[in-house]
Amino acid sequence: MSKPNEETADSPGADNPFKGKTGLTRLWNALGYSRAGLVAAYRNEDAFRQEVLMAAVMIPAAFFVTTSGIGRAMMIGSVLLVMIVELLNSAIEATVDRISVEHHHLAKRAKDIGSAAVLLALINLAAIWLLVIFGR
Repeated sequence: MSKPNEETADSPGADNPFKGKTGLTRLWNALGYSRAGLVAAYRNEDAFRQEVLMAAVMIPAAFFVTTSGIGRAMMIGSVLLVMIVELLNSAIEATVDRISVEHHHLAKRAKDIGSAAVLLALINLAAIWLLVIFGR
């Protein structure tokens, strides 16, 4: 039987000492980690910088398109989805590179699949914007 303050395999901090935080402390830390991730992506990933520029143009442009609120939400959501998928792709690439920069077919597969996800998000964006603007 474990003591009240002793971590067990099922307790939140058993695998990671940072997982034991709760409440506002956890939220504050999570916001800091998220900010650090956005800054790192912006500084190190050309594609993410391009997508930030795209968002800076397309999100305000969505407010000038005559459409319903749902159409506008889909337009903005599709832009944000591209950025989200790019962040995940960049995380996959960084993790693969951290493990090894040697050529390996599984590393290539992981990176190619991440890239394919970004492509599908971009196709989704184009389809939504075209359907909202011209699909009347």
